[in-house]
Amino acid sequence: MKLDWIKPADRLGSLPPYVFARLEELKLRAREQGLDLIDLGMGNPDGPTPQPVVEAAIAALQNPANHGYPPFEGTASFRRTITDWYYRRYNVKLDPEGEALPLLGSKEGLTHLALAYVNPGDLVLVPSPAYPAHFRGPLIAGANIHSLILKPENGWLIDIAAIPDAIAKQAKILYFNYPSNPTAATAPREFFEEMVAFARHYEILLVHDLCYAELAFDGYQPTSLLEIPGAKEIGVEFHTLSKTYNMAGWRVGFVVGNRHIVQGLRTLKTNLDYGIFAALQTAAETALQLPDVYLHEVQARYRTRRDFLIQGLAELGWTVPKPSATMYLWVACPPGIGSTDFALSVLQETGVVVTPGNAFGSGGEGYVRISLIAECDRLGEALRRFKQAGICYQASALVPSSD
Repeated sequence: MKLDWIKPADRLGSLPPYVFARLEELKLRAREQGLDLIDLGMGNPDGPTPQPVVEAAIAALQNPANHGYPPFEGTASFRRTITDWYYRRYNVKLDPEGEALPLLGSKEGLTHLALAYVNPGDLVLVPSPAYPAHFRGPLIAGANIHSLILKPENGWLIDIAAIPDAIAKQAKILYFNYPSNPTAATAPREFFEEMVAFARHYEILLVHDLCYAELAFDGYQPTSLLEIPGAKEIGVEFHTLSKTYNMAGWRVGFVVGNRHIVQGLRTLKTNLDYGIFAALQTAAETALQLPDVYLHEVQARYRTRRDFLIQGLAELGWTVPKPSATMYLWVACPPGIGSTDFALSVLQETGVVVTPGNAFGSGGEGYVRISLIAECDRLGEALRRFKQAGICYQASALVPSSD
């Protein structure tokens, strides 16, 4: 029986289709047809969670003290581990009693922050392309989104000087993310200093997503927003254990920064969830305390994959900049074909899954994101399929190979 009179809230109608969900449907159909998929679409790390983290979780599961509701604000031990990690990594001092809040993954926190601070009609500045939670959260909250279109000639950095004064005066929040998903762009410290000065001048809440803080290569060290003098007065920073520690399914992240902003998010979350299972918080503490040799192994793995795939794509006509961080390559579509059509043609012709750039906003049109979530033998197979299908950087996505 179809209940036509039961309709979803208008806020759902304001959301564009979630491309990752659409990709999942297409992948399911492809598997049903017997295709050997090479899935380089989502940013889903392929390695196992570090064994010390697994062992810590098992031990914590055996402790009945962890079986009840955890504190709303997270365990004191985990919050202290978070602030210790920030001091060790960035020399940033934070109060674990009010300036750190564990989250059910950073996506949850980024979205709920908008619900905590955005009134319908508020203006929110969001780069385009951007991680979808940066604009979907504000849309759910009823915000008016002003897209800051990023350009390759500017290194995919926000052009602060190009933001009209009238827009800046209206803006309530600015979301941003460096190292960037999806473009893999990085920003120098001077950029963060300009962002803080801009936000302080116009009284804008800064929300920085530092999910790829430790997936950095070739000596590059990402900047934390909170390293910048004055940033904690107007901003917060989100982090996740999903990428660095192969804990995507564990759903553990955190936010740090201005205590009033953090506590506003906490107030909302007390009405929505009971926080992270305490045993998982114990495991997360272990992850943040792993020796740096583990991080070096992870970085080496992604750096090797990055170099291998860039070399292979170059042989097919692509010139792909070598990113200094993240687990992605941001690859231009061949001339004359859009992001969605190119991604679909690649999937249909080769069984390789990539993400169309327009999934990250209109500013991503003309690109696809390739995740480095497979070993080099599988990446090599993807390249072999590209060559066999004639997928190369020419006037059409599908052209006869020269071989």
